Amino acid sequence: MMRHLISAADLTRDEAVLILDTAEEMARVADRPIKKLPTLRGRTVVNLFFEDSTRTRISFEAAEKRLSADVINFSAKGSSVSKGESLKDTAQTLEAMGVDAVVIRHGASGAPFRLATSGWIDAAVINAGDGTHQHPTQALLDAFTMRRRLVGKDDGIGRDLDGKRITIVGDILHSRVARSNVDLLHTLGAEVTLVAPPTLVPVGVETWPCEVSYDLDSTLPKSDAVMMLRVQRERMNAAFFPTEREYSRRYGLDGDRMARMPEHAIVMHPGPMVRGMEITAEVADSDRCTVVEQVANGVSIRMAVLYLLLGGNEPATTTRTEEK
Repeated sequence: MMRHLISAADLTRDEAVLILDTAEEMARVADRPIKKLPTLRGRTVVNLFFEDSTRTRISFEAAEKRLSADVINFSAKGSSVSKGESLKDTAQTLEAMGVDAVVIRHGASGAPFRLATSGWIDAAVINAGDGTHQHPTQALLDAFTMRRRLVGKDDGIGRDLDGKRITIVGDILHSRVARSNVDLLHTLGAEVTLVAPPTLVPVGVETWPCEVSYDLDSTLPKSDAVMMLRVQRERMNAAFFPTEREYSRRYGLDGDRMARMPEHAIVMHPGPMVRGMEITAEVADSDRCTVVEQVANGVSIRMAVLYLLLGGNEPATTTRTEEK
């Protein structure tokens, strides 16, 4: 394994499958009466969040604690960052405290890469989302969820997503989740199609390893998984579509559209969902929707990433042998 996890594009096929297989082992810990492993005992992990987050921050914290790490939660609000402290000074403060890993979410694309390569800190850096650039652990948990649902929990061990057809719908322009998923799913052999209004498709998307469509209805019958994305109004500085009702009519997923999908196909969403906009309550609450599974799988994936970066370079197979 590499020293840092900055981008999903940095992972090879074998590295990605290793993380997914290790996460499968980590998921077994959740079934134990005591949901803890001693793997990172004595290690200190800092959650450095410059942007608001619920699922990602709590998921990382749960993963760190299940691996017995010492956890420090840092929020930009109420810290010296609000007084003007730079990322460099914050990093050097953490270095002086002797932290072993930094999980960073930042509004500026490239901030985690800067932190990992600047020499300011000698800790492993995990990107928990940077601007509109990357969110690698989200892509990994999405791939983990797809492999479990489309290949099988046990049958999926050692396998990728070769030949699976994934459709990602919505605000591609502002989505680090879409970029990360395109990179990782391509590495794992899946065929990805992006569906969005022309105004929400990034410039240069033709260089991405995926197809682009503007018609949701034509892609649904041939999709194994459909991932709906939230319209990120907080990142928008212009009108990208006429009205919410028009967007929902063209690109929202409702019960009628879900019925056009193959019977085995699943519906995904990275959260938070805006019910009635990109997804209806009927779809969000259906058995085919994996939103709650994705949250649970996020803890397993983040345990696997932390284990491989800080604990060891082989899958945590000891968890299985201990149970026998």
